[in-house]
Amino acid sequence: MPVMTEPASRYHLAQLNIARMRGPIASPVMAEFVAQLEAINRLADNSPGFVWRLVGAGDDATSLRPFPDDMILVNMSVWESVEALQNYVYHSDHARVFRDRRKWFEKMNEAVTVLWWVPAGHMPSVEEAQVRLLYLREHGDSDYAFTFAHTHAYPQAQRHAI
Repeated sequence: MPVMTEPASRYHLAQLNIARMRGPIASPVMAEFVAQLEAINRLADNSPGFVWRLVGAGDDATSLRPFPDDMILVNMSVWESVEALQNYVYHSDHARVFRDRRKWFEKMNEAVTVLWWVPAGHMPSVEEAQVRLLYLREHGDSDYAFTFAHTHAYPQAQRHAI
């Protein structure tokens, strides 16, 4: 039986990134980070390849606390491709904020970012993202959950299951 292929545009890249704050969101240690949120979110919204981002109360996700540790912030978004997300993260003004992350966030000793493919139009839930992150932590990079270090093409087996 021949393998059916789908155009790449039928699939988008979902990402979850978590970070443990050095203090409560309203504390002085987080003030510089919070002051940049609106501009950085606007930059993402207007970046080539951006599709969607998780938003809680207000226009960011800082009000959401889906993890048992109340100090963990989540950032989740969907992009048209790995390259589009990489360009935003590493080659836009976001890179400056990313370089300064240790001012506001503790270093965590386990995976904090997970990537996975979703059908175009699907907006993943936080629960779905948590499952992917846990899978990555337990099994390492795979076509089910991966990182920028080991990106994967959309898995053949999932093309027909969705």
